[in-house]
Amino acid sequence: MLDVVVVGAGPVGLFMGALLLQQGHTVRILERRPARSHRSRAIGIHPPALGQLARAGVAAELTASGVHIRRGLAYSRGKRVAELPFSGDPDFPFILAVPQTTTERVLEEALLRLDPEAIIRGAEVTRLVEDPLGAVTVAAAVPGGGEEFTARLVVAADGAHSTVRRQILPPLPAHSYPDSYIMGDFTDATGHGSDAVLYLEPDGIVESFPLPGGVRRWVVRLGEPDQGTTAAGLAGLVGARTGEVLDANSNTMVSAFEVRSRLARRMVHGRVVLLGDAAHEISPIGGQGMNLGWLDAAELAPIMHASLTGNDVGRQLARFEVTRRRTALRASRQAGLNMALGRPLPPAVMDTRNRLFAAALELPAVAALVERRFTMR
Repeated sequence: MLDVVVVGAGPVGLFMGALLLQQGHTVRILERRPARSHRSRAIGIHPPALGQLARAGVAAELTASGVHIRRGLAYSRGKRVAELPFSGDPDFPFILAVPQTTTERVLEEALLRLDPEAIIRGAEVTRLVEDPLGAVTVAAAVPGGGEEFTARLVVAADGAHSTVRRQILPPLPAHSYPDSYIMGDFTDATGHGSDAVLYLEPDGIVESFPLPGGVRRWVVRLGEPDQGTTAAGLAGLVGARTGEVLDANSNTMVSAFEVRSRLARRMVHGRVVLLGDAAHEISPIGGQGMNLGWLDAAELAPIMHASLTGNDVGRQLARFEVTRRRTALRASRQAGLNMALGRPLPPAVMDTRNRLFAAALELPAVAALVERRFTMR
């Protein structure tokens, strides 16, 4: 019998698996994708998550691979509105920008050094059965047939459309927002270097983040769900709102998304625990989702270790549920504020809002609070 089956080999599942393997537990990670994804959606790693990633021995490699964003700038109609430093954390005085493909590769390599057989790809979970003797059997369709994995505990880190969650819970109600976005990566010719930039424009926000290799990601708020915007179309939107000229031929990725949130009332269900987006899907605006999942895993790992070594962890699990739900609610509210900041406004109203925003950030206490919220500290 295995100690733990983790469902999902994304950033959260890989991190969870690495923490458990470091404690000497037997772990298998079931991943339905036959190979690691080449899509790079999440790019921002915040200081608290970097501190926890150091436990898995991957923070140094990631920080060496990414761009250190030490400040954010806000512009509106060609004029700088405000500046916010991200230097409050003594160990990681920056937000790290690194493609999700790099993050997953580094985590996977670290995990496979601990156990080369830990990841089973092409395994799609079909059924979970918890028996009264203290084990969970996970049935999965694998290449060539089916296989069953029996473990003392199961962690569901299989994302917002979690198969495991659907097995153990009725459908969660989703809250939709009046916000749709399109994003793309282009060669960076802005001169903004390692700064993150928000363009607070009357037609809606444009966000811009540096990536390694002289690349910059652009995120544009749309008035309605995207209808197939091309790289050239995205470049045109950015140019029309900000005046920045993007080379459409340099584009390497375009992706559209809409926003919704879902929050499970409980994360712990017997011997099955939901983590990350499987437990709490929030808006990707602000880059908190992946980080939230890592912080879930960091808090859960020592509790699972204590349970697997024969200790009563009832109180610890109850505290885990309370603290992680509170954190998820706070992150969801912050994401909602981030989206509200980017919605269209009449020019005169936006100018007034921007002046008040800039004046508030001149106050050290306000600037420190905003910095803590943006960096998840």
